[in-house]
Amino acid sequence: MELKEKLISSFMAFEQHIDVDSNLHDLRGAAIKNFENKGFPTKKEEAWKYTSLNSVLKNDYSVFPKHEPAVEFADVKKYFLHEIDSYKVVFIDGKYSSFLSATTHDGIDVCLMSSALHKPKYKMIIDEYFNKTASREESLTTLNTAFAAEGAYIHIPKSKVVEKPIEIIYFSTGKEDALMVQPRNLVVVGENAHVQIIERHQSLNENPVLTNSVTEVFAQKRAIVDYYKVQNDLSSANLIDNTYIAQRQESRVSVHTFSFGGNITRNNLNFYHLGERIDSTLKGITIIGDKQHVDHYTLVHHAQPNCESHQNYKCILNDSATGVFNGKIYVEKEAQKTDAFQQNNNILLSDKATINAKPQLEIFADDVKCSHGCTIGQLDETAMFYMQQRGIPQKEAKALLMYAFSNEVIESIKIPELKKRITKIIATKLGVNLGFDL
Repeated sequence: MELKEKLISSFMAFEQHIDVDSNLHDLRGAAIKNFENKGFPTKKEEAWKYTSLNSVLKNDYSVFPKHEPAVEFADVKKYFLHEIDSYKVVFIDGKYSSFLSATTHDGIDVCLMSSALHKPKYKMIIDEYFNKTASREESLTTLNTAFAAEGAYIHIPKSKVVEKPIEIIYFSTGKEDALMVQPRNLVVVGENAHVQIIERHQSLNENPVLTNSVTEVFAQKRAIVDYYKVQNDLSSANLIDNTYIAQRQESRVSVHTFSFGGNITRNNLNFYHLGERIDSTLKGITIIGDKQHVDHYTLVHHAQPNCESHQNYKCILNDSATGVFNGKIYVEKEAQKTDAFQQNNNILLSDKATINAKPQLEIFADDVKCSHGCTIGQLDETAMFYMQQRGIPQKEAKALLMYAFSNEVIESIKIPELKKRITKIIATKLGVNLGFDL
């Protein structure tokens, strides 16, 4: 049975175990119907022109795990940001792990989507925010909506500054021969509130995993949200990460995406401006080799005047790796005084590496400052020669140049311990000790 048919059949079984009188019943039905009509995206679609899922979809995925997950803290400790205290929402094979988690209701809600979707105390928030900004047409997003049952629910009330970062981690044990998981996250940040979130998907063995994740983020007036995505999974893991962000007046939201591991990774990142004087930041570092494939698809929809957006994506490709940057800035007629910047820089270390870059501007306002740029090249041979003349070995000189290339994004990380962790990962990817005090 093909995966599409298996999912549609599984939805019928899934539907029998959920409340048919729930407000979500009709929403789920419409979502699975959309997926049934459209199926998985193909390269015939413009947005997926450079990314094929054919090899991924051949696996016989379990949609509902048959084995009870059990993971010891010692086995996964290295994946946590253990240098500092943090709230933790941890899932194993799609199921919540109370043993590994550290959630709270003390002034903020850091808990589970399963609770939020079914308990009356959360009904007002769910009715107002759930599935309100996520696409109802994009097939993989609607597939997630149909099966939405578990994930992280984060609600930060008005004027609350969250003192500790929140870590959302999804572990895949590999106890299934192949597993598909579909986590759903909802983040609502109230007026004048501030939160930092770190998200990670991590396989614990080489059995194939397909993750189809959807995250909705709502930033109210003057809210500040710093969101970090760490993607350093095993070569058997495939991730489709759909993130939708709605911002109100004077809010500031930044998303940093660090793509180092995995087989095929697709990041769909969508920002929507719903007020004036909004600031949106999208930054990313991709360092991959072998036959890895990372696709960044971004949209910033400027619908109100006096807003800013800043995109800066760095990509280093080796061996037969493939990178994609497909970024769009859309400025409506009413969005005067928009300041939108987009930059994509790429380094190819191998003749077999490929980059597909498609920066786009669609501007219907006449009083704006918008720019985009894209570069594709190799390491500076003159700089390499200069460093070697001063006694730096070729391997270290090459690594230092690549680190310098990435540093503009690294320096904007606001959590010092995470900055150290990302620097360590980059050093490992480059195969050197960069000599920093980590």
